[in-house]
Amino acid sequence: MLSTADIQKKVKQLEIISRKLTTHMFTGEYHSAFKGRGMSFREVREYDVSDDVRFIDWNVSARFSHPFTKVFEEERELTVMLLVDVSTSALFGTIGQRKKDMITEIGAVLTFSAINNNDKVGVIFFSDKVEQYIPPKKGKQHALYIVRELLTAQPKRRGTNLNEAMKFFNRAAKQKSIGFIMSDFIADRYEDNLRVIGKKHDVIGLKIYDKMDMELPEVGLLRVQDLETGKIKVLDTGNAMVKYNYQQHFLQQSETCKTNFTKAGAELLHMRTDEDYVKILQKFFIKRK
Repeated sequence: MLSTADIQKKVKQLEIISRKLTTHMFTGEYHSAFKGRGMSFREVREYDVSDDVRFIDWNVSARFSHPFTKVFEEERELTVMLLVDVSTSALFGTIGQRKKDMITEIGAVLTFSAINNNDKVGVIFFSDKVEQYIPPKKGKQHALYIVRELLTAQPKRRGTNLNEAMKFFNRAAKQKSIGFIMSDFIADRYEDNLRVIGKKHDVIGLKIYDKMDMELPEVGLLRVQDLETGKIKVLDTGNAMVKYNYQQHFLQQSETCKTNFTKAGAELLHMRTDEDYVKILQKFFIKRK
């Protein structure tokens, strides 16, 4: 368990990292990647030949015997909801960092990106049930509270139930929101609820995985335990067929996940724990422009 001093130190470190990235790497990208709720009237000004004639304000124009046009602006305020998998499989990691560590850092960066853009942010922590809900708010203190909770979240249950998290998100978010689902997606039969939230919200999945989720190292007989079910297996990592089947299982599961998101009209990013998530996020933001 982290001490209070350790937590405060890590929160500060994540704040510095996040602010640096949102200032130097994601300036403008986040803003451009996500659209506001619509357009609202701002003011009336004199008409210019380059303006759209459909927006001429005929009442004001008649009053001043000169054409005036209406000016609109995007209603920017957005709500960002982080759906964070805190199941025990997130504690796995063999190189670089654990999945949980990467989820925490990405969650901090997304939180500060939203806060710096004057958007609201909330969090749904889930395992095989919703474990904690932080309602969306604005402000630096709220962002720091989220980061602290990301750092210290401890699962009360072992399994993963994406359906419970998605149903809760759909109930909690009354208006269209941006939902980032951060998980290894080691779960089954969640495609129906994904389609439901995909129709109403802007949904992005971040599939966080470890290198060993995909391929076995050659270390002879390896005793492995499923962190969520507790089941133990012994794998012969020197056996080519065992290694092949292990990799195929991961690839098939990843392909199913990708198909589920595509059918739901949502997007999915793959992030390995030893890779640079910053480049992946930046590329994603730029593409969404």
